Amino acid sequence: MDVRLHPVRKLRVHWPISGTTFGQLSKGEPDAFRDDPGIAHLLQALAEFRELGDFGHYKHVFESSLGFEGFTTAEGANPTLGRVGEQTLSPTFVFTTYFDASLGDAAVERFMRRLVEIHPWEVPVIEVTGPISVSSTALAPPAEASKTEAPMAEGAAAS
Repeated sequence: MDVRLHPVRKLRVHWPISGTTFGQLSKGEPDAFRDDPGIAHLLQALAEFRELGDFGHYKHVFESSLGFEGFTTAEGANPTLGRVGEQTLSPTFVFTTYFDASLGDAAVERFMRRLVEIHPWEVPVIEVTGPISVSSTALAPPAEASKTEAPMAEGAAAS
């Protein structure tokens, strides 16, 4: 099998969830992805963009993790959760996917606008990286790979 590196950009979205959903996901209950309206809405919106999570034979590929967001709301804010002047902790679903590094700015702006439009926070935490590399086996025939890039060693991580 030919494994090569493919230049991509990373999209990471931090999405608030309920304590119930956090508990379900932490126990490995995949129904929480459908049962939580916010996560379901996020995944549905992101599926509208075929460029996101395209790994050749695998589409809409994503990774997720659980955590907490912490923030103190300042004067003038209109918080969805918490009160001005108080520190708030929110259970959080962290969604990560990738898109081709050559994707144009207009396309990136379209899915970023969509995410901001549906996100429940006044100021959502959405990260977009510059180009990085991930492993892929669906890029080129093995003979072509040796001419352009060295194959990634077995067990090596993406950089």
